[in-house]
Amino acid sequence: MIKDAASAMAAPADILDPSGGANQVRVRAYNERLVMSLVRRHGSLSKAEIARRSGLSAQTVTVIMRALEAEGLLIRGEPLRGKVGQPSVPMRLNPEAVYSLGMKIGRRSADIVLMDFVGGIRRQVRCTFPYPMPGPLLSFVEEGLAELEASMSPQERARIAGFGVAAPFELWSWASEVGAPQAEMDQWRGVDLEAEIARRVSYPVTLQNDATSACAAELVFGRGQHYPDFLYLFIGSFIGGGVVLNSALFTGRTGTAGAIGPLPVQGRDGETVQLLKIASIYRLENLLREAGIDPMPLWYSPDGWVDFGAPLQLWIDDVAAALAQAVIASASVIDFSAVIIDGGFPDWVRARVVEATKAAVARLDLQGVTMPEIVEGAVGSHARSIGGASLPLFSRYLPDQNVLFKELG
Repeated sequence: MIKDAASAMAAPADILDPSGGANQVRVRAYNERLVMSLVRRHGSLSKAEIARRSGLSAQTVTVIMRALEAEGLLIRGEPLRGKVGQPSVPMRLNPEAVYSLGMKIGRRSADIVLMDFVGGIRRQVRCTFPYPMPGPLLSFVEEGLAELEASMSPQERARIAGFGVAAPFELWSWASEVGAPQAEMDQWRGVDLEAEIARRVSYPVTLQNDATSACAAELVFGRGQHYPDFLYLFIGSFIGGGVVLNSALFTGRTGTAGAIGPLPVQGRDGETVQLLKIASIYRLENLLREAGIDPMPLWYSPDGWVDFGAPLQLWIDDVAAALAQAVIASASVIDFSAVIIDGGFPDWVRARVVEATKAAVARLDLQGVTMPEIVEGAVGSHARSIGGASLPLFSRYLPDQNVLFKELG
């Protein structure tokens, strides 16, 4: 529930610290972010609707909205005339007010995207590789960023908030699963990726786990807005995930909360293995190779898959059976309202995975388990890139980079 930050009922601790004029500046900045977050969530809102949903006074909202409009962050919609009184003027975020750069580093590919203020991808560059290595990847940062900047006007470049990077933690892990030489992958152990990228770009750099970043993107731009607590699963080269509690991204003590890949599950042969060894795209890659089918189209375009027939169906069945076990295990620990499933594949594959998972769950013993709703993600295959691009926006334009808000009823 949101209360007026000026009344010191819901603001972060540093705002509550009584420190004179500087404290009032922080309160004002917090309220401005609060208003923008509400408008982002609902698409467009009038002054009266913002006051009702936030708990801020009408006068405070008027001042804030005028300031945000003057800065170009909010733009006016068409007036809505009611039966009595002055017409209501909805305000919405200006997509071109702020841009952000986001990079996704995967086990088979990397992307850099230019994202606008409302989560739209304006431009994108991509590279694929057998496995990621520091040198070529950092070269791609320089070359890809130069290509994007060359297509932008000076005014657009001036509005870039930062460069967010979504990457797996411990890139050297599970090298054998993707056919990468362990000795080469061990080069990542001594690499400070955030610092190396920061030396090559002129924007502030923020690094976060790739699955956590994708979860944040779903929370802000996708279906996560409708569920206060959910488990997020993203099926990439390896499966990963994130946890949202009370409408806030929960990263845990070490930042790995929701890293669901190591969860033990039973495979079709009855053996217990880690979830990632079944519910990951690298497993489909191996199945295609065994069937004599070139697997490289999996990585060229995550939205351009064809129906690979029997190998794809076998993979979906195995993924669903494993995810069903993971969903029940997770629901037994936390009373999630939803499990949101997404991945680096087309929408039609995601739909088949979700439906197969629901069917697999129904075949298991659910006694004593309150099942969450199992739904498709809405952000899609670019969730990690969008999540990376979102990181600079979280720190500058949300009330807090980790904690989102609940509205008044």
